[in-house]
Amino acid sequence: MCGRASLTKVEKDLEQHFRATFYSEDRERYQPLPNYNIAPTHRHPVITADDPSYLQFFRWGLIPFWAKTPSIGSKMINARIETVAEKPAFRQAIKKRRCLVPFDGFYEWQRREGKKIPYRITLKDEGIFCTAGIWERWKAPDGELIHSFSVLTQPPNTLMAPIHDRMPAILRPDQEALWLDQELPTEAVLSMIAPYPDEQLKAYTVSSRINSVRNNDPTLLQPYDHQEGEQGSLF
Repeated sequence: MCGRASLTKVEKDLEQHFRATFYSEDRERYQPLPNYNIAPTHRHPVITADDPSYLQFFRWGLIPFWAKTPSIGSKMINARIETVAEKPAFRQAIKKRRCLVPFDGFYEWQRREGKKIPYRITLKDEGIFCTAGIWERWKAPDGELIHSFSVLTQPPNTLMAPIHDRMPAILRPDQEALWLDQELPTEAVLSMIAPYPDEQLKAYTVSSRINSVRNNDPTLLQPYDHQEGEQGSLF
């Protein structure tokens, strides 16, 4: 499961990285960046196959078009790569509505001696990476249109395996355009995804302050030694 992440870059950084711009109305309505503790229901930038020249703010937690209320989205934050093409909530989205979800880190919790220890996982250079995502549009009874997304997950690589049994489906840069290519069949785009290379990632423990979504500041990114109870790099 991937249920917390970070994107500490600002809008200008994203526009330069993706050679895309934000819709002006999104800039006026949302100011979520930088975000050190991204959680489900937060608005977050995505790039869709329908509109790849623009970054749009969608809600994390996919709301199927047939849902009666948006609350189901809190249970749809992830889609397993093994079953995404079969699940009723996801099977149309994986065919027609794929998206890129940019982060610069994600958090996962390791069970250790009866405790859950939070880790932050990033690229070695701490740059932006994209996870494979799917999105949906849902119309509320009052007419409001909500766009939402899920992050695909897969079995862990060697780095992640001691921490958790799942990890986000991180795309290599050369796979990003392919993921958005609506001409490619579902089987083709899913088969190209493999656990991200261990040597290109790093993981370190962070403070349990990350557990609360109310905490959202740069100190959450700092290494924290849970044995010593102090800031400091473990590895």
